[in-house]
Amino acid sequence: MHGSNGGPEDFLDVPARSGKPRTEGLTHVIDKGLDLRQIEGLFETAGDYVDIVKLGWGTSYVTQNVEDKIGLYRSLGVPIVCGGTLFEAAVGRDRLDEYRTWLQQKGFTHVEVSDGTIDLPHGRKLEFVAELAKDFVVMSEVGSKNSDVVYAPYQWVEWMKDELDAGAWKVITEAREGGTAGIFRPTGEMRTGLIDEIVHEIEVGDIIFEAPKEAAQGWFVRRFGPEVNLGNIPPEEVIPLETLRLGLRSDTLKEILLSEHTAFADRI
Repeated sequence: MHGSNGGPEDFLDVPARSGKPRTEGLTHVIDKGLDLRQIEGLFETAGDYVDIVKLGWGTSYVTQNVEDKIGLYRSLGVPIVCGGTLFEAAVGRDRLDEYRTWLQQKGFTHVEVSDGTIDLPHGRKLEFVAELAKDFVVMSEVGSKNSDVVYAPYQWVEWMKDELDAGAWKVITEAREGGTAGIFRPTGEMRTGLIDEIVHEIEVGDIIFEAPKEAAQGWFVRRFGPEVNLGNIPPEEVIPLETLRLGLRSDTLKEILLSEHTAFADRI
């Protein structure tokens, strides 16, 4: 498949994008409280580019029509996952079994495991990943939500490898929805050296990089190409992100569309 349209309509010969369901080039969207009409509108306009939806932090627990939302997303063929904060709340309250039952009753197929807020021993986190992977597709998040907490690159690499080995489908690099923690400094500046060290040791396709802001999205596409996995994408940024992936925005035009389509591979 070439680009977003394919066939003769693709007169620009934009870079090839794998079709859904994808395992790479994922656009992981954050839903902070969309209503049913907004979800329908998003998928009418950009459904081909939405690969997974996260119901942010604990929003699913207080959304009045969460069953209707789950049903709609399932009818649209897109998996949904609750934010890792809900997992952390369940662990902190010693209610993980109840949380697991709740997820199954609601029809969730994916679960996010994180320790960005609570103090969770790494070995215990790995046990949770392995146990939940028996019933769910696990997405394991690494990094703290506290912008004052800075982990050394070797720790990121070690933890991410461990969590993949424990059964995680993808590992997510923390950034928060504002891009001010984890792989970002409090100023919003990206820790590019950290990312370089991570991808030196871990396959890029195994990682979802949280990149809620356009500048970071552009950087990741320029660095790793159209098929990089990006997360915490606001619904209104789905189409702008796809243009970045295809070189249809000035930020990536030269590197993606006007290159030989393979130039980015040399930078990995």
